[in-house]
Amino acid sequence: MFDISPLKLVALVVLAVVIFGPDKLPKLVAEAMSFIRKVRAFSETAKEDIRKELGPEFKDFEFEDLNPKTFVRKQLATHGEEFGLNDLKELRNGFSKDAADATAAVKAVRADPLGKVAVDDAGTAADPAGPSLTKPAALAPDERPPYDLDAT
Repeated sequence: MFDISPLKLVALVVLAVVIFGPDKLPKLVAEAMSFIRKVRAFSETAKEDIRKELGPEFKDFEFEDLNPKTFVRKQLATHGEEFGLNDLKELRNGFSKDAADATAAVKAVRADPLGKVAVDDAGTAADPAGPSLTKPAALAPDERPPYDLDAT
């Protein structure tokens, strides 16, 4: 229920001894344990009273079923065919096939939209000379910079 490491537990014990003192600490622990026992007993009697009031037709009722995730999981496990679970699996497989086809189509494209540079399967330029490492020439004062649709 709680995820407390041994180091954190030791730190809590040391902190409790410092705050409450070694003489009051055993009494506080005993009071806390009795309070926890009373709360557990109260919850168990409340659960039994609810089961008794619901009657014999709800003898298999579990309070964990009130959690929506648990309820849906249990219903799908017992009545999955009635809810069209097989159709959902077929639909998911169809989407996977369509996605694979789209990926293959994209990889089949060998040139960029302007048709200037060939592209290999990894998406890198297949220019045998390699990329240009020179700085492009400065634009003229009235010249507009080139616009790349793929960059936006």
